[in-house]
Amino acid sequence: MTRLYLFAEGQTEQTFANIVLAPHLANHGVYLQPAVLIAHARKRGRVHRGGGRNYQVMKKDICNFLKQEKSADVYFTTMLDLYALAPEFPNLTESEKLRHLPIERVAFLEVAFAADVADRRFIPYLQLHEYEAYLFSEPKWFAFYYETHEKQIAELIAICNQYESPEFINDGPHTAPSKRIIELFPDYDDAKPAQGSGIAELIGLNAIRQKCHHFSEWVSRLEALGNVDSIND
Repeated sequence: MTRLYLFAEGQTEQTFANIVLAPHLANHGVYLQPAVLIAHARKRGRVHRGGGRNYQVMKKDICNFLKQEKSADVYFTTMLDLYALAPEFPNLTESEKLRHLPIERVAFLEVAFAADVADRRFIPYLQLHEYEAYLFSEPKWFAFYYETHEKQIAELIAICNQYESPEFINDGPHTAPSKRIIELFPDYDDAKPAQGSGIAELIGLNAIRQKCHHFSEWVSRLEALGNVDSIND
């Protein structure tokens, strides 16, 4: 049996992992443990979780789990935003030369992250550019929470149509996916965990994967973990 730990940037990713990813992966023989909010600070011996903006604290948190769970059939992954990564993140400065190639850039950073943690069971995943990109896969589902906001939903659809993939919606401080959503739906800012995961559940994992290829490749890697034992046998 393959078990998987997932370190989430925030409550939205945490809820999405628990209600959408977990049952899907279980069908592939991969059993996702309840998602863990990544540590961002340690004060007076207490770990503060959520955010992932302090790389060294985040890395230590992951490594502590790796030390506690030493079995070969236990794996670890992340759901962290490429948007606003901690400045000390491995090779972040070097990745700037790839800013115009977002897929190559995020892959470059994931390789650096994996090398820094240095455990074959660790499968890093950075979201392009943040979780809310997934919600642009089918913006019509915002109507479930905002049924009288046809104009705003049409604007989300228009934004989505400008990009080859929702993952390419850029990471500017005012134009990142979440910033665009909040501009049109201010209530979303306080309702992210419930609405962000709820809308993704309505869209469906398959529809998100069809539009968000980097995300889909990560899910495929996680699905394949269910076959690791049989391959090793």
